[in-house]
Amino acid sequence: MLTEQPPLPPVVILCGGRGTRLQRGTQSIPKPLVEIGGQPIVWHVVQIYAVQGFREFVLLTGYRGELIERFAATTRWPDGVSVRCLDTGVDTPTGGRLHRAHRELGDGTACVTYADGVADIDLGALLADHRGHGGAATMTVVRPELQFGVTHLDGDGRVTGFEEKPRSEQWINGGFFCLEPSAYDYLSPDCVLEREPLERLAGEGELRAYRHTGFWECMDTYKDAVQLNDLWDSGHAPWRTW
Repeated sequence: MLTEQPPLPPVVILCGGRGTRLQRGTQSIPKPLVEIGGQPIVWHVVQIYAVQGFREFVLLTGYRGELIERFAATTRWPDGVSVRCLDTGVDTPTGGRLHRAHRELGDGTACVTYADGVADIDLGALLADHRGHGGAATMTVVRPELQFGVTHLDGDGRVTGFEEKPRSEQWINGGFFCLEPSAYDYLSPDCVLEREPLERLAGEGELRAYRHTGFWECMDTYKDAVQLNDLWDSGHAPWRTW
């Protein structure tokens, strides 16, 4: 007998950043509107979720939020997809934005991610993992590609070989969170999500990690934007599953 699956949660995208490290791309527009392949990167993030069945999106805006709101209102989204904006203040930190928005997200699970990170992540598997462990929050972790090549040495200092930009052996925050309403109790108006809230959740055993071993990239610098555009132009953008 088939069991009815719970509806997919709303998706909250943090869109308040200025993108100061991007320089050339964000002098007059907010970071989420910097284009990859002719579309703002936040468009790509929405598509990653939409192609996997998610339908409700809330963009938490800040710097030049009126431009993001105009983009959301005038873009033709996939059938059934709703994208709306919520102004959470120009200088509000990430946790504070979620604190301001949580009353509008209902009393169920919510998916949360950043507007500048793309991946070929299986969101259904992430959500199933989150619902399976019963904790307040799940954070996707990734092993990023190192910026530089690595030199291998033996015990005497002899160079034994080289490895071009291997993946880090350490796991880092890759975004793509799942949060239960109880996670909002760890937030405050001026908190940074990645500091005290996640640290407290971890300390109390309420934060679990979902390991994503596929493609992941964050558009943090101008060089990152160039690399993502090059991938898109090559026709082999791993996050493009639509």
